[in-house]
Amino acid sequence: MSRVLLTGSAGFVGRHFDEQLTKDGHDIRRVDIFDPEVPTDCRDFFRYNHEHYDLVIHLAAVVGGRATIEGDPLAVAQNLAIDSDMFRWALRTNPGRVLYFSSSAAYPIYLQDAAHQVRLAESDMDLRADTYGFGIPDHTYGWAKLTGEMLARHAEDEGLRVQVFRPFSGYGTDQHTSYPFPAFIDRALRRSDPFDIWGDGQQARDWIHIDDIVAAVMAAVAQDVNGPINLCTGIPMRFDELAATVTNIAGYHPEFRHLTARPTGVVNRVGDPTKLNTFYGPKVSLSEGISRALAGE
Repeated sequence: MSRVLLTGSAGFVGRHFDEQLTKDGHDIRRVDIFDPEVPTDCRDFFRYNHEHYDLVIHLAAVVGGRATIEGDPLAVAQNLAIDSDMFRWALRTNPGRVLYFSSSAAYPIYLQDAAHQVRLAESDMDLRADTYGFGIPDHTYGWAKLTGEMLARHAEDEGLRVQVFRPFSGYGTDQHTSYPFPAFIDRALRRSDPFDIWGDGQQARDWIHIDDIVAAVMAAVAQDVNGPINLCTGIPMRFDELAATVTNIAGYHPEFRHLTARPTGVVNRVGDPTKLNTFYGPKVSLSEGISRALAGE
């Protein structure tokens, strides 16, 4: 049994890691400002705590979906302070291993436009290269995660074991409806007609189920795989296609209405899973994930 620090434990990803760590019998210290039992601001924890942990899973972050990323960039920029405080705490307490969750939003947006349509590989953003090859990331959220990766690199240079993960469009049944997948599921369950889609529906994303995110990360820890590691499938699906698949599985065929004034993000964000597939292959297909979500499983 290991002592595990889990920040952001009350969030979507954190809850699923909590479930797996509990099954595996670990001693978990949960830190989340929205924890229903002991609400704790992670920055206060990092400021005053001096305990040693075998494993740190750092998920605490301000996100809130696309509307928050584009609509409240200063709030999202708090992630810079959160990550800085975490790494300073880690240098002080020397945990056995730190898992830092970056984001596909840290990749250069010029590689995610209509002209490129590429699968983003880990090497497209190499922070240890002599000349940084990265471009502008996606809003302050992308900048914060890019900076977090640079902090992770410096922490490694100081002797910490840090693994960096870059999740793409993670989804699951209990995700908040401020994200597109659960919003689509919610509309299908309510038999919305017309069925609203933000943007023109041509934005492509790489959808990976939360069960595969957790399993892939735990496999990377067990096999001590060096990061950064994309958490993705490599399979693009456009929002129009996702809406059609969700409603087909739900058993109805609404009119699709495009809300082009809403925030949409980049045109094409799809990951290269080559490195991931050397030690783990995603198990949950998108159609299975949709069926599970519609059934509330």
